[in-house]
Amino acid sequence: MTIPPRFLDELRSRITLSDVIRKHVRLTRAGREFKGCCPFHNEKTPSFYVNDDKQFFHCFGCGAHGSVIDFMMRHDNLSFPEAIEALAATAGMQVPKSNPEDIEKAKKEKSLYSLMDDAAKWMEGQLRQPANKVPYNYVRERGVSDEVMGGFRIGYAPADMQAIRKHLASLGYTDSQMIEAGVLKTSEKSKEPYAFFRERVMFPVPDRRGRIVAFGGRVLPDHLRAPDRGDFKPPKYINSSDTPLFHKGKMLYGEPHARMAAGEGQPVLVVEGYLDVIGCVKAGFRGAVAPLGTALTEDQILVLWKMIPAVSKVPVLCFDGDNAGRRAASRACERILPLLKADHSAKIAFLPEGEDPDSLIKAKGAPAFQAVLDGAFHLVDFLWLDHTDGRSFDTPEERAGLSKTLEELSGRIADRAVQHYYREAFREKIKKAFAPAVQPQQVRQPWAPKQSYNGGGKFGKNAPPMPVSPLKRPDFGGNALFSVALLACVINNPGIYHDIEEDFGHLQFSENRLDRLRQAVLSSLDRDPALDAEGLKTHLIGRGFEEELGRILADSLYTHASFSRPSGDTVAVLEGWRKAWKTLQGQIGQADMDRAIQAMKDDPSEENESRLNALREMRRISEG
Repeated sequence: MTIPPRFLDELRSRITLSDVIRKHVRLTRAGREFKGCCPFHNEKTPSFYVNDDKQFFHCFGCGAHGSVIDFMMRHDNLSFPEAIEALAATAGMQVPKSNPEDIEKAKKEKSLYSLMDDAAKWMEGQLRQPANKVPYNYVRERGVSDEVMGGFRIGYAPADMQAIRKHLASLGYTDSQMIEAGVLKTSEKSKEPYAFFRERVMFPVPDRRGRIVAFGGRVLPDHLRAPDRGDFKPPKYINSSDTPLFHKGKMLYGEPHARMAAGEGQPVLVVEGYLDVIGCVKAGFRGAVAPLGTALTEDQILVLWKMIPAVSKVPVLCFDGDNAGRRAASRACERILPLLKADHSAKIAFLPEGEDPDSLIKAKGAPAFQAVLDGAFHLVDFLWLDHTDGRSFDTPEERAGLSKTLEELSGRIADRAVQHYYREAFREKIKKAFAPAVQPQQVRQPWAPKQSYNGGGKFGKNAPPMPVSPLKRPDFGGNALFSVALLACVINNPGIYHDIEEDFGHLQFSENRLDRLRQAVLSSLDRDPALDAEGLKTHLIGRGFEEELGRILADSLYTHASFSRPSGDTVAVLEGWRKAWKTLQGQIGQADMDRAIQAMKDDPSEENESRLNALREMRRISEG
């Protein structure tokens, strides 16, 4: 696309740079210039300057610099022709076309854009007709106000198969145009065009510039519509097919507002459906988008990264907290892996089981959804968890199989540098997971049942982190109080974690939920070492451990283990933790010895005698 220089000069003369930028940045006068916080990097002190006389912007913090066209390209992630088109529309100018084919194509597209906009207006009006109170009330009952309806242009397609055809024809559009835009379909039997969307709440789909290019339609619940005929049951959602304006696998619902939110530093989130996006935006999560009736595609992943102007491009992908959600997350990771490159990744978040973003926000408010986002897994951590949770790795063969699988996953990454670091990360996780416990007093009993990774919980409700301790520990019996006190101490005083990290990793619980709570503490503090006690507790509650925290962070525990209370004296807390740990190890060692002696009495076999002698030798060495 060749743009004549004279046209560009005229365009710049009609556009005031500060007027364009102030739509995205709060500007204040600074002499002959304007200043504000840069939209291209996070800063608190303004270093971004706009000069209308010289027609350029410049950031003294990150070096961003350019004209109004450069700003539109960078901020809205537009190509050069797209930026020109957007600015020309603002200035009321028509971009010149370079050849007859381009002119004809542009004319055709302009007509289709106009048709889609008129169709959306008509559907908006239909939702507010007295005859359509049922769908209107349904939308309101879903928590969508009139203002939000207007902002998202929500409408209704009535049951009449010819109503929209007649309306658009009255505006001068032809059947062929309506069919090409996807508003009408042609009957295979009668060859007569009919409305594709009928008896559905309608969600217009805008492109990145806000132009309506498609629709999604949700059927009304069974009790709000006429009975189905025969065995036919309409699908809950239907979406426009691909058209000259719309390519389903390359677009995301909610792109325009999400791009603006990303430009302001908000996270970009991927949720499942239209109402999830609307619920998120209402609650302040304006970076929410959704695929259009399909699983996330490679093209959509690239779109997500382009939406984020920050250097680190890490959208959060949200999934249901059940097995289906886990499988969907696995498939998404398979698509993302080959595309990974420096500073381009994703996080995986799981909702509480039975909840979607819209229902969770309605039931528990925005903080509950924020906790889900805060607990999102980095891609490498989710992949590790996905291939280890609920599985046994007791034998060398099982461990070798895991190692091979993770090597193959790393090999799918095209970027050599990222591939290298994924291999390193997986090898470190394997090393840490299968490292022997630093407990010389304990020997695995030959008659002990097969032991395995702690797992099997539902994603989202409990959202288990990657397993850190290699094997589920045996029951400690009377030693549980010490173990719980050590865990409570770290939750109340996370500042000591880096000093006792290795020992904490070997802390043992016979109760499944407490061991998973310990794992969640490990992963949270490994991911964010600066977390304070309140921040850590928020993370843990977001992962479903509110009940366990209520049980262990109690005065009844502090009475017997005062060192586990919240305290500002880190030295004293650390000393108390280490004393309790040493006492616990001694008690465990004695319990092992007692069991071995009893086993020898019950069955004086060579195997039991060897085990008893080994324990005695370990005690002798440990006691010096």
